[in-house]
Amino acid sequence: MQRWLSDVVVGLNLCPFARRPMRAGQIRFAISEARDDETLMAELLAEMRLLDHTPARELETTLLIVPGQSQHPYLGDFADFNQFLDLAEWLIERNDYTGIYQLATFHPQYQFADTASEDAENLTNRAPYPILHLIREASIERVLSHYPDPENIPENNIRRVEALGEEDRRRLFPYLFG
Repeated sequence: MQRWLSDVVVGLNLCPFARRPMRAGQIRFAISEARDDETLMAELLAEMRLLDHTPARELETTLLIVPGQSQHPYLGDFADFNQFLDLAEWLIERNDYTGIYQLATFHPQYQFADTASEDAENLTNRAPYPILHLIREASIERVLSHYPDPENIPENNIRRVEALGEEDRRRLFPYLFG
């Protein structure tokens, strides 16, 4: 996961805000062993509470990684993963974390609406495993205030991944070519 973050997210500059916390060791890689919604939701809530009690200068963000779930029916399939996200968003809302934490998601089969599975733009959110990424809203607001043209980030990312040759795609996304 650290290699994916370094090579893909930071290396391709898909998230221009990830380099600094990665270098500072402020990213938590939490591995979930959950096999059901309730356990995974409890782990997600625990990660939000950990962020609550840890200053951003020590812990900026958390990646809750669900590697065992890639074989599990409800998270192995992207449609099922997407359905779980409704529960995750409900959890955020129910615990009054709306506006405090934002959830970004990644999955080996990630597919944006109105795209074909093989469209290059889906690579921007494809990762070796399902990931629930908790981001501090205050941190996003702070970095966006100093970033020129943040609305162009998605389009820039699409151009970057579309420009990748087959060799680069296989090197950066080997889990898609198994």
